[in-house]
Amino acid sequence: MRSFDKVIVTCAVTGAIHVPTMSPYLPIEPEEIAEEAIAAAEAGASIIHLHVRDPETGEPVTDLELFRDVAGRIHDACDVIIQPTTGGAPTMKPEERIRVVPELEPEMASCNMGSINFGLYPILEKYDEFEHDWEREYLEGSRDLIFHNTFEDLDTILPIFNEHGTKPELECYDVGHLYNVKHYVERGLLETPLHFQFVMGIHGGIGPDVENLTHMVHIADKLFGDEYSFSVLGAGRHEFPRAIQAVEMGGHARVGLEDNLYLESGKLAKSNADLVEKVVRLTHDLTGREIATTSETREFFGLKGRKRTNIRG
Repeated sequence: MRSFDKVIVTCAVTGAIHVPTMSPYLPIEPEEIAEEAIAAAEAGASIIHLHVRDPETGEPVTDLELFRDVAGRIHDACDVIIQPTTGGAPTMKPEERIRVVPELEPEMASCNMGSINFGLYPILEKYDEFEHDWEREYLEGSRDLIFHNTFEDLDTILPIFNEHGTKPELECYDVGHLYNVKHYVERGLLETPLHFQFVMGIHGGIGPDVENLTHMVHIADKLFGDEYSFSVLGAGRHEFPRAIQAVEMGGHARVGLEDNLYLESGKLAKSNADLVEKVVRLTHDLTGREIATTSETREFFGLKGRKRTNIRG
């Protein structure tokens, strides 16, 4: 993999997996999402992975005005790298999810590199009642849900990244997705160096085991040599163990209320900043690596810079 002494911390502030019933601290309204992102940046995150939600119900949406509102607030307040999702929610069609790239022309955006079963329905076992009517149906519907990222989808999506100078963060939910990336590198639709987000622990994707992360890195080394870097998203209670394993292996870490609602066992995190502060502290204490600044992260990735985005029109 590519060598970088410092650790890049990404914070995913709200996402599309957790429903409002699960935590009163999950940010919903644009102001809340922006405030959480700004505080996470102040705590040490150099990348903010951004989703938006319906301000009234908390349902995940891809409303471009909401994206522009939230991204604009963050852009005006701090220098953090704003990374909108093109994953949206697994129930959304790819052509709906990708619209944020030509709209905002961000420095980075996520890009899912393959289809998987995406099971959220186990959450239902933990709750008798839900705050909003849509929540139960949303979770139950995932029993028969394929997160749609086919080769035809990627043939359409990847050129849009290139047209707007947006670096894709390649979301890989299983080992086969790395081979999909190799296919697109060989076709010239992805350029090296690459940056991966290994997504571990989603019901339907690769499990959050120590051995699985080691295997993902081994295959990435085999396929891409020193032309890639990686970060790790460990779902739920696996967030911090996999983050620190990644850091010890020379990679980077992602935390946030999109991926995990708890600061420790049985204790809800009250903010995204709490999660960022914890991974920063663990990184210092357990690995001795320092945290990258936004400018260092931007230089490492070779990003085009915030002035060349369309976040402020």
